[in-house]
Amino acid sequence: MAKPLVAIVGRPNVGKSLLFNRLCGQRLSIVEDTPGVTRDRLYAECEWAGRRFDIVDTGGIEPRADSEILMFMREQAQIAIDAADVIVLVCEIGTGVTAADEDVASMLLRARKPVLLAVNKVDNPSRVDPLLYEFYSLGLGDPIPVSAVHGHGTGDLLDACLPYFPQEEQSMEDEGRIAVAIIGKPNVGKSSLTNLIAGEQRVIVSDVAGTTRDAVDTRVDNEFGKYTFIDTAGIRRKSRVDDRIEKFSVLRARLAIERADVCLILLDAREGVTEQDTKIAGMAHEAGKASVVVVNKWDLVEKETGTMEQMRRAVLRDLSFMDYAPVLFISALTGQRVQRLFEMINHVNGQNAMRITTGQLNNVLADAQARVQPPSDKGRRLKIYYMTQTGIRPPTFVVFCNRSDLFHFSYQRYLENQVRAAFGLDGTPVRMIIRQKGEKEP
Repeated sequence: MAKPLVAIVGRPNVGKSLLFNRLCGQRLSIVEDTPGVTRDRLYAECEWAGRRFDIVDTGGIEPRADSEILMFMREQAQIAIDAADVIVLVCEIGTGVTAADEDVASMLLRARKPVLLAVNKVDNPSRVDPLLYEFYSLGLGDPIPVSAVHGHGTGDLLDACLPYFPQEEQSMEDEGRIAVAIIGKPNVGKSSLTNLIAGEQRVIVSDVAGTTRDAVDTRVDNEFGKYTFIDTAGIRRKSRVDDRIEKFSVLRARLAIERADVCLILLDAREGVTEQDTKIAGMAHEAGKASVVVVNKWDLVEKETGTMEQMRRAVLRDLSFMDYAPVLFISALTGQRVQRLFEMINHVNGQNAMRITTGQLNNVLADAQARVQPPSDKGRRLKIYYMTQTGIRPPTFVVFCNRSDLFHFSYQRYLENQVRAAFGLDGTPVRMIIRQKGEKEP
């Protein structure tokens, strides 16, 4: 069964994201004094008193807001409330009970879910703040004083959540789950693809570039397997990242790549590969991640015979450093070929974790040297003794030789191509380490 879910809700700028970060022990959610920074639902796994559970941070709820973004934030919070086992309403001691707090409390009472009231910014745990009694008027029981900054009261809050968790059952739900980061520049359809895969309005979709700021996790289980899709904030060129919040978003996208098993590099079919696309793809390549190049908005391209193949060649030419990655043409709007994504994700994930025996590698090495002799310089010839695999994700090989300075990059690339030809290794970078005989391992 799924892990229990705790939803953190409240009006904007009461410290929900800071409390979220404190509870999960990581700086996952963007924290700013600007109201409305957290727009989508942001999930993290926590453990308390031996129980593992998920918590979700939501955008601030503005019950009377008319702005499109604020209405989306309210809808996102409502989805989290509907899915939660326990809801934590966060208020602020300094402002007392506001009209917005009363509106949010009324909304939560109608949800007929367990609701706990956390009053944030109570920074002195040694005395009871008299302002705390005002919060009984919300009708949510005893307020729990907490300080998200200092961590006071967070243990009491989690203790209060535990009785509402369903009975724990043995579950292998997360075993074999593939983490997939959807990356790309702003407005290429990352959020639309996430929503289509999830089958719900999982993240905010807008034509305004930069709408998604946090990296958002979406779990999907289907006939192909178990996945966690991470919809990341659009990555802009550095010269255009002036706002502090957007700088955090770029960092969040980089962190999403680091914790992913597979990266889906989204391109806009109408624009082809831009300079920014190559930089984003390079981040996944340098991180050693399995990757699929996904050309979105294919339904908007006028096609003739051979248009797709021409586009495929152009993409691989412009992304020549990762010509190992498969290219898939989709439409997140119509759903065209989206189901094929799961097969590709499974395939490249398996290739990224492939192990090859030393015997098999050295058979390939012997054949490769018979076809093309190792290079020589001024009468000194490179001698390659053997090759062995030392790691996966990405597949990493160590080649032992007599003189590492004679091992030209072109011959290293030739050996890599021979290994790929023999074993596949589609969709994954390959690391090849050259080590001279007698050289100590760093």
